[in-house]
Amino acid sequence: MKMATVPNLICLLRIALTFPIVIWLAEGRYAQTLVLFAVAAASDILDGYLAKTFGWTSELGKVLDPLADKLLLVSVFITLAVIGLVPVWLAGIAVLRDVVISVGAWVYKRLFGPLEGRPTIPSKINTLVQLTFVIAVVWQAAFHDLPAWLVTGLGAGVLVTTVVSGVDYVQTYIRRAIAVSRARRGVS
Repeated sequence: MKMATVPNLICLLRIALTFPIVIWLAEGRYAQTLVLFAVAAASDILDGYLAKTFGWTSELGKVLDPLADKLLLVSVFITLAVIGLVPVWLAGIAVLRDVVISVGAWVYKRLFGPLEGRPTIPSKINTLVQLTFVIAVVWQAAFHDLPAWLVTGLGAGVLVTTVVSGVDYVQTYIRRAIAVSRARRGVS
C-alpha cells in the first residue's frame, strides 16, 4: 500500500461511519453516536492534514473527501430533523446548500470543463460550525447539560454560515464561468 492512499482510506472510513451514526441517532443512542461522530470529524481533519502536509493527494481523494463530508453532514442533518432534534427548516437549508453546490459543480463541469477548486474559507467555516452544532445537539440529547442559548446560537451560526457559503460558491461558479466564456471568445 502506498502511503499516498492513506487519506483516501480515511475518507472511506468516514463514509462507512455515516451508516452506524445515522442508525444510532435514530435509535436514540446519543452517547455512542457522539463517539462515532467525533471519530468521523477527526478523520476529516486528519485526512486533510496528511494530504496537504505530505502531498498525498489524488484525483480520487478530490472526489472522496467532499463526498464523505456531504454524505455525513446531510445524513446527520436529515436524521436529526426526522427525530425532532433540529428544526426541519434548518436541516433543509443545510441540505439545500449541498444540493446547490453539487448541481452547480456538475453544470459547470458539463458546460465549461473541469472545476479546479478547493473549499473556500466560508465553506471551511461552515463545515466547522455545522460539525460543532451537530456535536452540541447530540450532546444535549445525551446529557442535557448545555445551556439552550449555546445550542440556539450555534444553530444561528449554521444558518448564517450555510447561506454565506452557498452564495459564495454560486458567485465563484459564475465568475469562473464568465472567465471561461470570455477566454473561449477571445475577449479580455
